[in-house]
Order: sequence, then C-alpha cells, then structure tokens
Amino acid sequence: MKREKIFGLPTGRPLDRNAKARIMAYAAAWSARQRQPGQHTGPLTRAYMDVLRALLWGFHNAKTGACFPGYDAIAKHARCHRDTVRKAIRMLELSGLLTWVHRLRRVPGAVLRTSNGYSFRDPSPAPQPRENPTKAENSPGTQNQDSSNIKIVVLDPANRLDAALIRLGKSAGALSPA
Repeated sequence: MKREKIFGLPTGRPLDRNAKARIMAYAAAWSARQRQPGQHTGPLTRAYMDVLRALLWGFHNAKTGACFPGYDAIAKHARCHRDTVRKAIRMLELSGLLTWVHRLRRVPGAVLRTSNGYSFRDPSPAPQPRENPTKAENSPGTQNQDSSNIKIVVLDPANRLDAALIRLGKSAGALSPA
C-alpha cells in the first residue's frame, strides 16, 4: 500500500532523553510482538533500529523538535544503505513511532522538494507535575499509622467480650495488671 504524500511544515515535538529512550524501548517491544516465524528480531531489524537511533540521537533537536535530515545523511550516520533508510522509515511509520512530511522550498519560478521533516510519537508521555511538588507522594510512617485517627475505646469489665480483651491486653503487656 502506497503512502499518501503529505506536504507542509514538520510538526516536530521537543523530546527529552527519557522520551527518546521510551521510543527506543517501545520500538523493540513492538517489533518483538510483531515477530513472525523465521524473523530473528521482528519487523524492526537491527539496521532499522540503527536508523531510528540516528534520527532520535543524531538529528532530532531536543529543544525545538526539529528533525529533517536527508536519506544520505541518515544512511551515513546509521552506517547502512540509502534504500535501508527508506524501508526503515516506512516500517517505523507503520509501527506508529514516527510520521513525516515532504518539506518544500520556494525558489523564483519553482518549488523544490528538500528533505523530509520527521515527527516522533512518545508512546507514554511523562506524567504531569503535581500541584504541590514539595509534598512527598508517600507520607512517612506506616500506611495505617495516622495519628489524627486515634480512637480511644473504654472497655467495660462487666461485658464478657470487653473482659476478654482486657485479660488479653494484660497478658500481652499492653496493660498494667491492676
């Protein structure tokens, strides 16, 4: 199936190193899930992963999200053939990790196609910061140790159950013998 040509400005997203690592991990997991008999690593071969690595770590600008290298530059960085880059980008788009647009440049009397603009999808974006970042997520102490919920129960020695609890407390040393 041939991909529809999309022209325009690349809509790159800024990605920090953790997001790039999540993308690489997702790619490996996706490939393992899609693995067919006779495939060593799945549809994303080592060379395809090298192309993804080159795009993310070699060409993607973490602050602006810009990523628009040409096939030859990607092939040189990933140490593979130009045709491998073309196949890898198709497979990476099929996996849902990236999308791309044709970049155009206007010159007097013509419109020239330049390199593609790539945009990556973070499979699991980082959680949003909490409202109060100084408050600890887990409170100190034991989970059921909340001093504001201490209840004092007065036991009646005339009640058989309460009397048994009093004897148990005395034998355990919780209560002084009276």
